[in-house]
Amino acid sequence: QVQLVESGGGLVQGGGSTRLSCAASGDTVCISAMGWYRQAPGKERELVASITSEWRTKYADSVKGRFTISRDLAKNTLYLQMNSLKPDDTAVYYCNADSQSTLRVPWCEDMDYWGQGTQVTVSS
Repeated sequence: QVQLVESGGGLVQGGGSTRLSCAASGDTVCISAMGWYRQAPGKERELVASITSEWRTKYADSVKGRFTISRDLAKNTLYLQMNSLKPDDTAVYYCNADSQSTLRVPWCEDMDYWGQGTQVTVSS
């Protein structure tokens, strides 16, 4: 089992910045990739950014050049630095962790874990 707790976000003025954090606990050795997703009212949940255990990153086109995903393995924490925020970035942001069973950690389960979500509201 992996537990994820997000923090950060809130109300931000357009053009401003904020940083989201996601603290992982439990079987963190099972985590391979991690990512941030968001869901705006009336829209489907979408991938914002992801980072693999090999430090490969991926971003949605809408946030490239503005958002940066990072991961601190020592603190078991995932971050999302959000700059030049726009009203369209308003959404609930969710942390995701991909748990995988491998030869190194055969007891791990192949499944996704999600945080409870944190609201980011960008004013115009």
